[in-house]
Amino acid sequence: MGTEITYNSAHPECVYEFGPFCIDTVKRLLLREGEPVSLTSKGFDTLLTLVERRGQVVCKDELMKILWPDTIVEENNLTQQISMLRKALGERAGEHRFVVTVPGRGYTFVAEVHETFSDESALIVEQHTRSSITLDIEDEQEKAVAPRDTGLRVLPRAAYSVRRGWKSRAAIFAAPVVLIGLALSLASWFTYRAPQPEQSGGRRPSIAVLPFKSLNNDPTNDYLGTGMTDTLIAKLSNIRQISVRPTSSVIKYAGRSQDAQAIGRELGVDSVLEGTIQKAGDRVRVTVQLVNVQDRNPLWAKSFDEEITDIFAVQDTISSQVAQTMLVRLNGYDRKQLSKRETENVEAYQEYLRGRYFWNKRDEAGLKKSVEHFQHAIELDPNYGAAYAGLADAYTIIANYSIKPYDRDETFQRGKALALKAIDVDEALAEAHTSLAFIKAFYEQDDSGAETEFRRALELNPNYATAHHWYSEFLVMRGREQESMTEIKRAQELDPLSPVINVTLGEHLYYGRRYDEAITHLRKTLEISPDFAQASYILGLALEQKGMYKEAISALRKAKESTKLDPSVPSSALGHVYALTGQKGEARKILGELLSTDDPAPYSIGMIYQGLGEKEQAIGWLRKIKSKEGMLQMLLRDDPRLDSLRSDQRFQELL
Repeated sequence: MGTEITYNSAHPECVYEFGPFCIDTVKRLLLREGEPVSLTSKGFDTLLTLVERRGQVVCKDELMKILWPDTIVEENNLTQQISMLRKALGERAGEHRFVVTVPGRGYTFVAEVHETFSDESALIVEQHTRSSITLDIEDEQEKAVAPRDTGLRVLPRAAYSVRRGWKSRAAIFAAPVVLIGLALSLASWFTYRAPQPEQSGGRRPSIAVLPFKSLNNDPTNDYLGTGMTDTLIAKLSNIRQISVRPTSSVIKYAGRSQDAQAIGRELGVDSVLEGTIQKAGDRVRVTVQLVNVQDRNPLWAKSFDEEITDIFAVQDTISSQVAQTMLVRLNGYDRKQLSKRETENVEAYQEYLRGRYFWNKRDEAGLKKSVEHFQHAIELDPNYGAAYAGLADAYTIIANYSIKPYDRDETFQRGKALALKAIDVDEALAEAHTSLAFIKAFYEQDDSGAETEFRRALELNPNYATAHHWYSEFLVMRGREQESMTEIKRAQELDPLSPVINVTLGEHLYYGRRYDEAITHLRKTLEISPDFAQASYILGLALEQKGMYKEAISALRKAKESTKLDPSVPSSALGHVYALTGQKGEARKILGELLSTDDPAPYSIGMIYQGLGEKEQAIGWLRKIKSKEGMLQMLLRDDPRLDSLRSDQRFQELL
């Protein structure tokens, strides 16, 4: 028996062999006699965790945290993964050749495993001695003791773990005294180089990439600064160990005087990446600096002066260096994602950047402009998956906003076709899966398909705030409130200054009858975005439920003044409060305005009648709602203003 000390996060060149099976950690494949075995990503992670810790009992809670680090799931999810894993390994009922259940505790892997390392840079030291070697590894706060007649293997690149039962395959060196000294020196060096443990509470290190300042006087090159930012955010977001603020959270700092420390504190991150970019002819100059928010000390800085065709290499270098400086343990998949290039066509890439630049404005003019640039990028490179995903994003939002002259149905269909094309080109595009999920959820009413696409998007990029946000909306409309709250809170953690995400969190609190929390949260949202009408609207609803009618009327009037909301929505809410407070004349005035429109909104009108206490009229108008799917279904089910009608049989039939 021996003690093996490995650099654990990521030994991507490691191959595990047991029975007829082989685990390729680089390609994330399980092979049986050379043939791939069908296994989900979670199933693979389950197997890899158990194999890495073979002979040990891996507790259920610990395994669930490893598999679902940012999600609260029930234990039956883990049970299902274990069942599927046993099936993939060919275990029959009652057999325990590989995985054994330890009742009340967890699972253990019992088969004999052989490890092979193909990395030429891995240092292998085996020594035979009658002495004991003790390595004091401070980062892991544990000691590994290699007793007499044991093999000691030291591998760089991750956190140390101690395993038993390793059979030596290394060459034997004959100078034990020299080797002991070498082993101790190397262990000491690796301890010094080892990544720092995660911060207290398991919180991942966080970073914000600020919009790069464009030093060109030519306004047509403004896209370069935000484009560089967007690309680096996309690359770093693929590293699961880092929490990265999305483009939507940092875009407001573009063109402004930047204080990295102040912005970092506002965004609640540990470090900030800032830089400048200047294009002159066929050359591009980039300067970049990574700053520690706590003490404002620079962690890393570098300047690049390259041909524009080398812009991809510059981005690869920056993202890799940021990960290294933040002491992140990269596995093979992470490194592949960091160096991944969607296109080698620089002109197509610049058109894509222009598309994202205008898309991030999220207004009618910007969205229309983004369509032109995404289309041009596709013309320049028909295999540019990210460009198809960008165009799908643009059409999805255009359809959702009902922007003219685009036909809503036709535009949703275009968005779907483009999302499918993007996935066909590159299945690992989280943005494309998210757009497809949105269309399936809110346009096609395909719950099963939407669920699959949302889960795939989040599996590919757990840092994608939009996917968490839209998935939360999907879940709450299906009555899955607890899961929905988990997703929207995760979205808010990733993008804490997003007005729309913060309002959605406020909505969930309101419909969950958590009015005090909703009021506190929405008031904070309005401090950040005072003109965001939706926040004023939901705040007014929450204040009404607390009986704070004067404040509710003030908030709803502010929401009604905005041109960004359907006026019937805040008007109806205002009419409802007027009715409750005895101002029936004002309530009926608003009711008359809504009834005089070409297409009266049954829900809005029914709500005012409910406030007036006219139950027959209220239910009569609610019965006129043509489609009770999605949002309207959720409102009928959860809106607290309708509680007085819920005991009526006719209202129950609406549900």
